[in-house]
Amino acid sequence: MQKIQLGQSDLHVTPICLGTMTFGEQVSEPDAHAILDRSLERGVNFLDTAEIYAVPTRAETYGATETIIGHWFRKHPGVRQKLVLATKVAGPSRGMPWVREGKGMTAADIVASCDASLRRLQTDVIDLYQIHWPERHVPAFGGLYYDPAKETSATPIHEQLDTLADLVKAGKVRAIGLSNETPYGVHEFVRLAEQHGLPRVATVQNPYCLINRTWENGMDESCHRLGVSLLAYSPLGFGLLTGKYDHGGTQGPDAPQGARISSYESVRKQRWGRPEALAAARRYNALARAHGLTPTQLALAFCYTKWQVASTIIGVTSVAQLDEDLDIWGQRLSAEVLSEIDRIRWETRDPAL
Repeated sequence: MQKIQLGQSDLHVTPICLGTMTFGEQVSEPDAHAILDRSLERGVNFLDTAEIYAVPTRAETYGATETIIGHWFRKHPGVRQKLVLATKVAGPSRGMPWVREGKGMTAADIVASCDASLRRLQTDVIDLYQIHWPERHVPAFGGLYYDPAKETSATPIHEQLDTLADLVKAGKVRAIGLSNETPYGVHEFVRLAEQHGLPRVATVQNPYCLINRTWENGMDESCHRLGVSLLAYSPLGFGLLTGKYDHGGTQGPDAPQGARISSYESVRKQRWGRPEALAAARRYNALARAHGLTPTQLALAFCYTKWQVASTIIGVTSVAQLDEDLDIWGQRLSAEVLSEIDRIRWETRDPAL
């Protein structure tokens, strides 16, 4: 895999990134270390995590994923230098008082979160430090409409950038990024950075998959013209696009046991648990099978080959899943299949937005 430059930064990563949010919840530490070992062996040089992981989020597992990765680094001296490590500072509280006191995300909050992540990860520097979700109100995580009446912003974007710049100057962070962002947010972060000589955001980590292509509704042009790279998360739609839920659905006696959506009610209440998302996924999965592909092959080949995507974040719970996802790299979809994908999207739109 040829490495990709992230934005205008000096970070160069593989076009596949290992996501780790299940480490410490669905995946034990020994199994997580086996996955990390295999990922490195297969040539992936990019890891993504966050201070709030594992997920589903709860106080007992806050910071667990970073801790597991830190233990792995300690077990393997020299490995850290081979990898591009990304993590995230949580935005304002979304029903998670254990992350920080109060509702906001002040400069002090950002610094404290960064220092805590460095300790848990047992590293001196974070290569890519991302704001997990905007400090201002946006319709993220399945929200549909922007409502100015819900605005609670207390830390302007300029102040956030100043704080991130201090972390870069201190040598704690190499590059910065955003997540769950909008065109306005990306443009404003870039405008202020250029106006005031502050670090420029290199990346935006947003959902992108067959059942959520909202990136193509304006974010694609914005980031292309601004030179900001997309890190695509949930390329398999929380498992909906693997076909595992096609027969038994997402809940009930026939639902797959141990799978994320069927195991956690909190996940079923989110966008991935919508009946419309499952219905659309079933159509894409049927399309894959009709063309001699597995649903996973169709979904990942779609992301792997899109010009909009710099790196696709894959989340796995086993070494076997990791190998399956990596083996799909290099697969191309025919013009006929791509046309059918667009036809299904026209009819179902983006049910997991």
